[in-house]
Amino acid sequence: MSVGGAASFEQLSWFHGNMSRHLAECLLLQNGKDGSYLLRESQSNAGEYTVSVRSKDSVKHFRLQRGIGGMAYTFGMLSFDTFPELLAHFDKQPLVGGETGTLTTLKYPYARDVEEPPCYETFKVHAAFGTPQRNSFDEDQHFANASKEGYLTKEGGIVKNWKTRWFVLCKHELKYYKTRDTLTPIKTLDLRECQGVDWDNYRMKDRDNCFILEFPERTYYVCANTNPEAEEWIKILRWQIRHLQGKGDTIRLN
Repeated sequence: MSVGGAASFEQLSWFHGNMSRHLAECLLLQNGKDGSYLLRESQSNAGEYTVSVRSKDSVKHFRLQRGIGGMAYTFGMLSFDTFPELLAHFDKQPLVGGETGTLTTLKYPYARDVEEPPCYETFKVHAAFGTPQRNSFDEDQHFANASKEGYLTKEGGIVKNWKTRWFVLCKHELKYYKTRDTLTPIKTLDLRECQGVDWDNYRMKDRDNCFILEFPERTYYVCANTNPEAEEWIKILRWQIRHLQGKGDTIRLN
């Protein structure tokens, strides 16, 4: 790995390039956990970098500056003469904190190759360099409403055969269509009524990557094409239901 140049950062799995502050906050709050962090190019200071860190339910942003010629680095109150010295500092899981006095340990580098929801709607986060703040907001103004879509194979409700359907998650609704090009959904599920999402260990004896959605009137059995795809659906559905229903813990079935 070369020392000093921008190419060094590009080789890091947790360097996200020209990612916006808004998107960094979305990703870390949705899929990260306390201590998750990523590195991105600064949008306000050309030639500088930003370390975005999830601290509980907010995201803080800290400057990572390079010296003239890119041969020295400053992060917080420490300076590093070489790029390997800087990486060694992050490997030690350092503490960071702004003027509020809240300290966060950088534990989990957030890889850029994680599959993410394709789009986001209005997102409310309050953070600033060195002086993170958090404003109160109304109960119905939750965090980002993530969307996801893709093909899943679903078991029929009456005739117990399996058919592939196009599923679309947006806001509080999970719709499924006959095909991707179909305009009218076969059914619309209200996630505010969903009682849980979990792996379907029973059906996975015969079919791979199955999970269930529990509703008062019916349990839906669906399968994804791959295990990572099923995990992503389960993760985003649980996250969405948790915020829609105002529950602090991840939705799981008993």
